[in-house]
Amino acid sequence: MISINVGRVFLKAYNKKNNQSYSSKEFFEKIFFELFFNHPKYMIWPTNSPFVQMKKGQKPHLLSAEERREKLNDFLIKAKTETPDSSFAIGFPASELKEFATTSGLVSDLEISADESDIYYSWIGSGLGIGVSGGVCIFFSEPDILLKIFEGWSVYRKFLNDETLKKFAPNKINSWNGQWLNYVYDKKYKDNFDFVSLDNQRIFKHEKSGAILIETIRWSKLFFNISRKFPDKTLMGYVYSLGQTNKTFGFFPFHFKQAQTIIHFYKLLFGENKAIRDRAAYENLYGAHIKRACELGSIGLHALQPAGLKKYFKEGKKPDFKKSNVAPKKGEGENEYRIRSENASLKDNEKVILFRTYKTWLVAMITKNKEEMVDYTRDVAVALHSYRAKATRNVAKNLIENELLVAKSKKKFIDALVEIVKDADKDHLETYKELKNRVHLMTSEDFGYFVVLLRFDYVYEERNICAAGQGRIF
Repeated sequence: MISINVGRVFLKAYNKKNNQSYSSKEFFEKIFFELFFNHPKYMIWPTNSPFVQMKKGQKPHLLSAEERREKLNDFLIKAKTETPDSSFAIGFPASELKEFATTSGLVSDLEISADESDIYYSWIGSGLGIGVSGGVCIFFSEPDILLKIFEGWSVYRKFLNDETLKKFAPNKINSWNGQWLNYVYDKKYKDNFDFVSLDNQRIFKHEKSGAILIETIRWSKLFFNISRKFPDKTLMGYVYSLGQTNKTFGFFPFHFKQAQTIIHFYKLLFGENKAIRDRAAYENLYGAHIKRACELGSIGLHALQPAGLKKYFKEGKKPDFKKSNVAPKKGEGENEYRIRSENASLKDNEKVILFRTYKTWLVAMITKNKEEMVDYTRDVAVALHSYRAKATRNVAKNLIENELLVAKSKKKFIDALVEIVKDADKDHLETYKELKNRVHLMTSEDFGYFVVLLRFDYVYEERNICAAGQGRIF
């Protein structure tokens, strides 16, 4: 029933901005109904509501204006005369007469009062849900966000009514809201956009059948773009799912400042230009599944953990950042070799983006001396490779890779470091001494992040050594 509050916050902001005094019922009749239902294609499909209950022979896309008005009148009568339930009040439980059908979850036995105006607020609020990947929606009560979502309603309606887009997906207002909000808060937003410009942003998916679907936005991508608008804010979001069964995940603080922390360190580590050029790639890599993010209790740095990083904590796995070998093959034509080289180059670039994404998040997660950590693990990795290169036996490699870089505790890490120091070059003794002091003072959580960060820098430095023509180290 949070949709009531969202609808109320929005309408208050809308009236103020437009110097209007609409009641919830007036707004519903004059604006909401006209946009959402008074057309052959609906913008939302509210299960069991009067708008989707068809009489014999009726089909939604064939309804006349009079028939659509009749369904509106049926709804208005229900809102005025009946006790609210899920068939005509969004987010409410099913009718008590049906003993709360399976569509109702977590039904409270507390009596919650709701008047006629609340029913209309619930509908207005329902149109303001933000759909994200994972099959869930998010409600924010921030007026600026709600007003921005509202601006997108008329755009969605325009596309639905466009004769050249006959197979454009109806009933997807929540998915549309997520993509629209992401676009208008993006640096690439332009006032003179059209369908083609949005299509170029990969907002839509074209099926072989000709159907045009609205892709669901990744929550992390949206998170980064909202953070541009609210860089210092923490907003409370309500995560939910309305479908065959209504699901409530709960209220969670969205720490948008922490997205800016990620961007800050990416620029610091790799430069302003790379941050701009690589933006789409790293935004797609950040972020756990939305349900996992909710389990953490808040949406911020922890929830932005890049996909695939978890295995490096659990397994002590060595990442692969090696450059591809694209030497010509015997009998291979020039065109085939060119295509293979280009594909290898793309894969190499993906590896670089992956390394940068992982390193940025790990640096951001280490709670102390973040600025100092920017180049520090790289310097340690250089020292370790120097030690390994001068060793005459395989002992050095095993000591680094099988003990130091997979240590599960600070004690095991320092024990391995002691063995390295015994044969280390004098030029790097201070580096190892500082490393010991830093590790000793780290929290257990920070140490876990630090070891994985050092492992990544060590492997990436190996890549650079090979690229410089010094041969692979074994």
